[in-house]
Amino acid sequence: MRSSLALTATAALVALVLTGCTAPEPDALASPGASTDAIEVSGGFGEEPRVDFPTPVTPGATQCTEVVEGDGERLVEGQQALVSLAVYNGSTGEELQTVGFGDEDAVPVVLGEDTLPGLVKGLSCGSTGSRVVMVVPPADAFGDEGNASIGISGEDSLVIVADVRQSFLTRANGAVRLSRDGFPAVVLAPDGRPGITVPKSEPFEETEVEVLKEGSGEVVESGDQVVVHYTGVVWDSNEVFDSSWEQGAPASFTVAKGEGSQVIPGFAEAIIGQTVGSQVAVVVPPDQGYGDAEQAGIPAGSTLFFVVDILGIVE
Repeated sequence: MRSSLALTATAALVALVLTGCTAPEPDALASPGASTDAIEVSGGFGEEPRVDFPTPVTPGATQCTEVVEGDGERLVEGQQALVSLAVYNGSTGEELQTVGFGDEDAVPVVLGEDTLPGLVKGLSCGSTGSRVVMVVPPADAFGDEGNASIGISGEDSLVIVADVRQSFLTRANGAVRLSRDGFPAVVLAPDGRPGITVPKSEPFEETEVEVLKEGSGEVVESGDQVVVHYTGVVWDSNEVFDSSWEQGAPASFTVAKGEGSQVIPGFAEAIIGQTVGSQVAVVVPPDQGYGDAEQAGIPAGSTLFFVVDILGIVE
């Protein structure tokens, strides 16, 4: 959750992940091969797997095999998923990390430029419910320098078993609706990123919500943890003060009426009661935002305007 929206914020770093008409099925960015064929995996989906393979594993390119079939479309670049990961040194067979299995929280991974290229390519073989085995050469992992902190040299490959526990939309996909006169204008880039033009009129005095796209997914309830893309601007200046799009990854936080919410009241009000797949726009007056407290990029007493894509609800 970005600090400019959050009332409280926490961060967790998983070093291995971050050191990065009917449409046709998207193509995977990697494919099975001799290296993934040599990996033996046992155990149920969502449970910590038992993994055996001959060493060293030396793939020429990232390979991936879906050993448990998922129940949806393949993951695509820009998408966020919650995954369980078991990671091994492909040269030595040493276990490097297991996270997100059993009762542990799964790890949020975005198939983007800040995630290891090999992990992005490997996950593109799977969908929600998949168990994917991938073998990643150094070029798609930590390169010639390796990662000494986790015991990877510049010549070591990675063997990764990933269970895709849940995935989320890349952008709002609901039916387009028209907004009222006097509301800020919103235009979308091809990837869904909003551009906002605030009118030069005085802002609304109350929280005002418009549904720009109406989704058909689950309804967001108070207390839910949601995954969203958003952009926020200051009404008076039309300046963007925060945007998950610019950060390169969706945001995740709890929305609630009153205690327990991780966002300002006006933002929570806009999201609660809406459906996944929707895009909503909200005018947030100072008393439902930051009031007379100045924030980074936000003058005291500012009316704010947000465009929010509701991508999913964390189960």
